[in-house]
Amino acid sequence: MLFVHGWSLSGQVWDRQLRVVAEAGYRAVAMDQRGHGDSDAPLDGYDIRDLTADAIGVLDALGISSAVIVGWSLGGMVALRAAHEAPDRVTSVVMVASNGVSASRTESFPFGVPAEGPLQAILAAEHKDRISLRRSAVGDPFKGDPDPAVLDWLHRISLQTPSWAGRAAMRTLMCTDQVDILDTLSVPVTALVGTADPALSLRGARWLAERPGWRLVEFDCGHYPMLECADEFDDALLAAIGNQT
Repeated sequence: MLFVHGWSLSGQVWDRQLRVVAEAGYRAVAMDQRGHGDSDAPLDGYDIRDLTADAIGVLDALGISSAVIVGWSLGGMVALRAAHEAPDRVTSVVMVASNGVSASRTESFPFGVPAEGPLQAILAAEHKDRISLRRSAVGDPFKGDPDPAVLDWLHRISLQTPSWAGRAAMRTLMCTDQVDILDTLSVPVTALVGTADPALSLRGARWLAERPGWRLVEFDCGHYPMLECADEFDDALLAAIGNQT
C-alpha cells in the first residue's frame, strides 16, 4: 500500500495508519511528495502528471509491482491519476477527503466553488505572511478546534514546504480537472470523506459515488478523518483494502 499525503504536509500524517495496516499484514509505504517533507523541492514539476510520475517512481524504486494507493486531498488526485496512467500498477484507489477529479467547480465538475477567487486569496496570503497562512490552512479544515499539539505538529510539517513548492502545488490542487479520465478507470475506488469538510464538495462526492465500482463512506468530521475520527477511519480503510485486494 502506498500512502500519498496532501498539500504542504508529508507522509508523517499517516503514522497511525501505517502501523494499523502493517499490523493487519500489509506492506505499508508513505511517500513525501516533491517539495514536501524530506523530498527535494525543485522550482518546477508540480503538475498532476509530474506528481503522479513521482508516485509510480516510488513503486519502481522499491520494487513494488502493484499497490493499493491511498491518497488524501491532493494525494487523492495523484492516486486517481495513477490508476489512469498506470492501471497495471494500481490495484485499487482509496481517496481520503478528496473527490479525485477536481477540488473546484469546473464546466465538467459542477460542484463546489470556482478556483480563481480562493486560489488568488491563498497565493496572496502565502506571499504576505506564509507562517500565518500555513497555520490557518492546516487548522481551519477541522470540524472543530483541533488539539493545540496537533495543530502545532501540522504547522511544523507544513512549514517544511517552501513557498515556491507550496504555491505550485496549490495551483495544481485548485485547478486540476480530471473528469475526462473517469471512463478510463478500471479499478475499484473508495472515497472516505467528512461531511463537514470545508475543502470538499460532498454533493460532488455523492455524484461520483453513483459510478459503477465506486464506494463512498462518510464520517462526521472535517478534512482530517484519519485524525478526527481515527477509529472509524481505520476500520473503513481496512474494509476498503479487504474489499479491493
